[in-house]
Amino acid sequence: MEALYCEIMKLIFLYGLPGTGKLTIARELSQLTGYKLFHNHLTVDLLLSVFEFGSAPFVELREKIWLSVFEEAAFLPALIFTFNPENSVRQSFIEKTMRAVESRGGEVLFVEVVCDPAELERRMDTQDRRQHKKLVSLELYRKLKADGVFDSPKMPLPKLTLNSTRTSPRENAMEIVARFSLPQAARQSSAS
Repeated sequence: MEALYCEIMKLIFLYGLPGTGKLTIARELSQLTGYKLFHNHLTVDLLLSVFEFGSAPFVELREKIWLSVFEEAAFLPALIFTFNPENSVRQSFIEKTMRAVESRGGEVLFVEVVCDPAELERRMDTQDRRQHKKLVSLELYRKLKADGVFDSPKMPLPKLTLNSTRTSPRENAMEIVARFSLPQAARQSSAS
Protein backbone atom coordinates (compact mmCIF):
# COMPACT_ATOMS: atom_id res chain seq x y z
CA MET A 1 0.00 0.00 0.00
CA GLU A 2 2.95 2.36 0.56
CA ALA A 3 3.48 2.72 -3.19
CA LEU A 4 0.08 4.40 -3.55
CA TYR A 5 1.01 7.37 -1.38
CA CYS A 6 1.70 10.62 -3.25
CA GLU A 7 4.69 12.79 -2.52
CA ILE A 8 2.61 15.52 -0.88
CA MET A 9 -1.07 15.21 -0.07
CA LYS A 10 -2.73 18.59 0.31
CA LEU A 11 -5.57 18.99 2.78
CA ILE A 12 -7.36 22.14 1.63
CA PHE A 13 -8.94 23.20 4.92
CA LEU A 14 -11.58 25.90 4.33
CA TYR A 15 -12.81 27.49 7.54
CA GLY A 16 -14.96 30.41 8.63
CA LEU A 17 -18.18 31.45 10.30
CA PRO A 18 -21.51 29.85 9.36
CA GLY A 19 -22.90 31.34 6.15
CA THR A 20 -19.62 32.56 4.67
CA GLY A 21 -19.92 30.17 1.72
CA LYS A 22 -17.32 27.53 2.56
CA LEU A 23 -19.29 24.61 1.17
CA THR A 24 -20.31 26.45 -2.01
CA ILE A 25 -16.69 27.41 -2.68
CA ALA A 26 -15.56 23.87 -1.83
CA ARG A 27 -18.01 22.39 -4.34
CA GLU A 28 -16.69 24.71 -7.05
CA LEU A 29 -13.11 23.81 -6.10
CA SER A 30 -13.94 20.11 -6.27
CA GLN A 31 -15.49 20.58 -9.70
CA LEU A 32 -12.48 22.55 -10.96
CA THR A 33 -9.82 20.18 -9.62
CA GLY A 34 -11.55 16.81 -9.39
CA TYR A 35 -10.48 16.61 -5.73
CA LYS A 36 -12.78 14.86 -3.28
CA LEU A 37 -14.87 17.01 -0.94
CA PHE A 38 -15.30 15.93 2.67
CA HIS A 39 -17.42 18.68 4.20
CA ASN A 40 -17.86 18.74 7.95
CA HIS A 41 -21.63 18.25 7.88
CA LEU A 42 -21.27 14.76 6.43
CA THR A 43 -19.99 13.77 9.87
CA VAL A 44 -22.09 16.21 11.89
CA ASP A 45 -25.36 15.11 10.27
CA LEU A 46 -24.46 11.44 10.75
CA LEU A 47 -23.79 11.92 14.46
CA LEU A 48 -26.83 14.17 15.03
CA SER A 49 -29.01 11.22 14.06
CA VAL A 50 -27.89 9.51 17.28
CA PHE A 51 -26.25 12.02 19.64
CA GLU A 52 -26.99 15.50 20.95
CA PHE A 53 -24.77 18.21 19.45
CA GLY A 54 -21.84 18.89 21.76
CA SER A 55 -22.38 15.79 23.91
CA ALA A 56 -19.26 13.83 24.87
CA PRO A 57 -19.91 10.96 22.41
CA PHE A 58 -20.72 13.45 19.63
CA VAL A 59 -17.49 15.42 20.16
CA GLU A 60 -15.32 12.31 20.48
CA LEU A 61 -16.75 10.48 17.46
CA ARG A 62 -16.82 13.58 15.25
CA GLU A 63 -13.10 14.11 15.83
CA LYS A 64 -12.28 10.43 15.33
CA ILE A 65 -14.18 10.32 12.04
CA TRP A 66 -12.60 13.52 10.72
CA LEU A 67 -9.09 12.41 11.65
CA SER A 68 -9.59 8.86 10.35
CA VAL A 69 -10.68 10.20 6.97
CA PHE A 70 -7.64 12.52 6.81
CA GLU A 71 -5.31 9.63 7.66
CA GLU A 72 -6.85 7.16 5.22
CA ALA A 73 -7.01 9.76 2.42
CA ALA A 74 -3.25 10.33 2.55
CA PHE A 75 -2.87 8.51 -0.77
CA LEU A 76 -4.95 11.16 -2.56
CA PRO A 77 -3.23 14.14 -4.15
CA ALA A 78 -5.61 16.41 -2.22
CA LEU A 79 -8.75 16.48 -0.11
CA ILE A 80 -11.06 19.47 0.46
CA PHE A 81 -12.50 19.92 3.95
CA THR A 82 -14.86 22.58 5.31
CA PHE A 83 -14.87 23.58 8.95
CA ASN A 84 -16.66 26.01 11.24
CA PRO A 85 -14.55 26.78 14.30
CA GLU A 86 -16.83 26.61 17.33
CA ASN A 87 -16.21 25.80 20.95
CA SER A 88 -17.43 22.19 20.94
CA VAL A 89 -14.33 21.37 18.84
CA ARG A 90 -11.28 20.82 20.99
CA GLN A 91 -8.14 22.83 20.23
CA SER A 92 -6.24 19.55 20.02
CA PHE A 93 -8.23 18.68 16.86
CA ILE A 94 -6.30 21.31 14.89
CA GLU A 95 -2.92 20.00 16.09
CA LYS A 96 -3.98 16.38 15.49
CA THR A 97 -5.11 17.29 11.97
CA MET A 98 -1.76 18.85 11.15
CA ARG A 99 0.10 15.89 12.68
CA ALA A 100 -2.05 13.32 10.83
CA VAL A 101 -1.45 14.94 7.45
CA GLU A 102 2.16 16.05 7.93
CA SER A 103 3.27 12.68 9.39
CA ARG A 104 2.31 11.13 6.04
CA GLY A 105 4.27 13.73 4.10
CA GLY A 106 1.27 15.95 3.43
CA GLU A 107 0.50 19.60 3.92
CA VAL A 108 -2.51 21.39 5.43
CA LEU A 109 -3.49 24.52 3.47
CA PHE A 110 -5.63 26.67 5.77
CA VAL A 111 -7.99 28.91 3.79
CA GLU A 112 -10.16 31.35 5.72
CA VAL A 113 -13.48 32.38 4.18
CA VAL A 114 -14.91 35.69 5.39
CA CYS A 115 -18.02 37.67 4.52
CA ASP A 116 -19.43 41.05 5.46
CA PRO A 117 -21.71 40.64 8.51
CA ALA A 118 -24.87 41.93 6.80
CA GLU A 119 -24.43 39.55 3.86
CA LEU A 120 -23.63 36.66 6.18
CA GLU A 121 -26.85 37.29 8.10
CA ARG A 122 -28.81 37.45 4.84
CA ARG A 123 -27.46 34.00 3.91
CA MET A 124 -28.20 32.35 7.25
CA ASP A 125 -31.51 30.70 6.40
CA THR A 126 -31.34 28.93 3.03
CA GLN A 127 -32.67 25.63 1.75
CA ASP A 128 -29.14 24.25 1.36
CA ARG A 129 -28.31 25.14 4.96
CA ARG A 130 -31.52 23.45 6.15
CA GLN A 131 -30.73 20.32 4.13
CA HIS A 132 -27.48 19.84 6.06
CA LYS A 133 -28.91 20.65 9.51
CA LYS A 134 -26.79 23.80 9.64
CA LEU A 135 -27.45 26.80 11.84
CA VAL A 136 -30.33 28.74 10.21
CA SER A 137 -31.66 30.89 13.06
CA LEU A 138 -30.36 34.43 12.81
CA GLU A 139 -31.32 35.07 16.43
CA LEU A 140 -29.38 32.00 17.62
CA TYR A 141 -26.40 32.89 15.40
CA ARG A 142 -26.25 36.38 16.92
CA LYS A 143 -26.44 34.96 20.46
CA LEU A 144 -23.74 32.34 19.79
CA LYS A 145 -21.48 34.97 18.21
CA ALA A 146 -21.99 37.37 21.14
CA ASP A 147 -21.25 34.53 23.58
CA GLY A 148 -17.90 33.81 21.85
CA VAL A 149 -18.88 30.34 20.64
CA PHE A 150 -17.03 30.85 17.32
CA ASP A 151 -13.83 32.13 18.97
CA SER A 152 -12.31 28.68 19.47
CA PRO A 153 -10.54 26.59 18.53
CA LYS A 154 -7.88 29.09 17.51
CA MET A 155 -6.90 28.58 13.90
CA PRO A 156 -3.39 28.86 12.45
CA LEU A 157 -2.75 31.86 10.23
CA PRO A 158 -4.42 31.18 6.90
CA LYS A 159 -2.29 30.72 3.80
CA LEU A 160 -5.12 32.48 1.94
CA THR A 161 -8.14 34.56 2.99
CA LEU A 162 -11.13 34.79 0.67
CA ASN A 163 -13.96 37.30 0.93
CA SER A 164 -17.19 35.80 -0.40
CA THR A 165 -19.25 38.98 -0.06
CA ARG A 166 -19.00 40.09 -3.68
CA THR A 167 -16.72 37.45 -5.18
CA SER A 168 -18.47 34.45 -6.71
CA PRO A 169 -17.80 30.95 -5.39
CA ARG A 170 -16.23 30.08 -8.77
CA GLU A 171 -13.86 33.06 -8.62
CA ASN A 172 -12.88 32.17 -5.05
CA ALA A 173 -12.25 28.56 -6.08
CA MET A 174 -10.11 29.82 -8.97
CA GLU A 175 -8.14 31.93 -6.47
CA ILE A 176 -7.39 28.77 -4.45
CA VAL A 177 -6.30 26.96 -7.62
CA ALA A 178 -4.02 29.85 -8.58
CA ARG A 179 -2.55 30.45 -5.11
CA PHE A 180 -1.61 26.82 -4.54
CA SER A 181 -0.83 25.94 -8.18
CA LEU A 182 -3.44 23.17 -8.19
CA PRO A 183 -4.00 21.25 -11.41
CA GLN A 184 -7.41 21.62 -12.97
CA ALA A 185 -9.42 18.55 -13.90
CA ALA A 186 -9.82 17.81 -17.57
CA ARG A 187 -13.14 19.11 -18.81
CA GLN A 188 -15.52 16.45 -20.08
CA SER A 189 -17.16 17.18 -23.37
CA SER A 190 -20.92 17.68 -23.35
CA ALA A 191 -21.25 14.83 -25.87
CA SER A 192 -20.14 12.21 -23.34
